[in-house]
Amino acid sequence: MHDDAIFCEGNCVHEDAARTVREKMPSDEVFARVTGFFKMLGDGTRARIIWALDERELCVCDLAAVLGMTKSAVSHQLSILRQAELVKFRREGKNVFYSLMDEHVKGMFESGMLHIH
Repeated sequence: MHDDAIFCEGNCVHEDAARTVREKMPSDEVFARVTGFFKMLGDGTRARIIWALDERELCVCDLAAVLGMTKSAVSHQLSILRQAELVKFRREGKNVFYSLMDEHVKGMFESGMLHIH
């Protein structure tokens, strides 16, 4: 046996363990939604938008200024994040303010940030 072996040397399936996990495994649709969530954060611009909105609610103009981007470019990314149900918006006069959809999005993002620090 080598110290760098990272796999089972035999072929012994622990049926009880495998069955218990298999029975609890979510559907493919659930996994598709989870991977979609992480794909949204796989884009640097969208991750920066999520980070900014984790700090506080911001309007599109504020986000553009913070990120050094055009309002059009920010709006495009916000549209993608809205479709993924990661951000929500509200209108106030001529301004559109964005915030994170809910505490789940906030918690997942903050957990990811803690993991890399």
